[in-house]
Amino acid sequence: MVKVLINGCNGRMGQVLCSEISNFDNLLLVGGFDINDVGKNAFPVYSNISDIKERPDVIVDFSVPMATLNILKYAVEQKVPMVIATTGLQEEHLNKIKEASKIIPIFKSSNMSFDINLMKKIVSEVALALKGNDIEIVETHHNKKIDAPSGTAILLADAINEALGNTKTYNFDRHSIHEKRNPNEIGFSSIRGGNIVGEHSVMFFGEHETFEIKHTSYSRNVFAEGALKACEFIYNKEPGLYSMDDMM
Repeated sequence: MVKVLINGCNGRMGQVLCSEISNFDNLLLVGGFDINDVGKNAFPVYSNISDIKERPDVIVDFSVPMATLNILKYAVEQKVPMVIATTGLQEEHLNKIKEASKIIPIFKSSNMSFDINLMKKIVSEVALALKGNDIEIVETHHNKKIDAPSGTAILLADAINEALGNTKTYNFDRHSIHEKRNPNEIGFSSIRGGNIVGEHSVMFFGEHETFEIKHTSYSRNVFAEGALKACEFIYNKEPGLYSMDDMM
């Protein structure tokens, strides 16, 4: 039985994880960590890392960047593998995660959905076939999402850029730019509203036609399921940085 501690257990995704873990026969939820302990969980929740009594086999992290780095330090000290599903991580955060992965196994993905990672593969192949097309990514999420563009939008763009030899630049805001579109850019548009779980479209604009690939998430359960499968995968692995590509 793999003992799991959830970082950010009282957040939206944290609560979905708490519910979904009961569907995994070999995973056991032993505790959670969250600075906002609302007292509604049937397992120990800690707001101070030094108070954690349980010894988890894996920590799964659905939180915010600073909380990720906070629990990462604990994971390295205790030699506990981590699954990181937090988005909005900046280069300085990613560098610390890479350093930590030399000591513990870390599974990191901006999106834990199998279909999204299949989409990542597809858009990279389409980008090669449609070289010269203008590429735009549009993503839509609920009104409580903090980061924009989404980590998934960046994930898709990075896959396209890598396939094209890293020749693309990213344009996140055209408001202050008064010039025609740069043919070597990937444009991003972020929409926030309501309770939309997640929607991503990658559009390839040619001279006479447009090719669009779209993914829509109707439930957060798909991300929780992927993260928990990652817990199974990362357990007993050697130190290193792992991704959905390794698990798939």
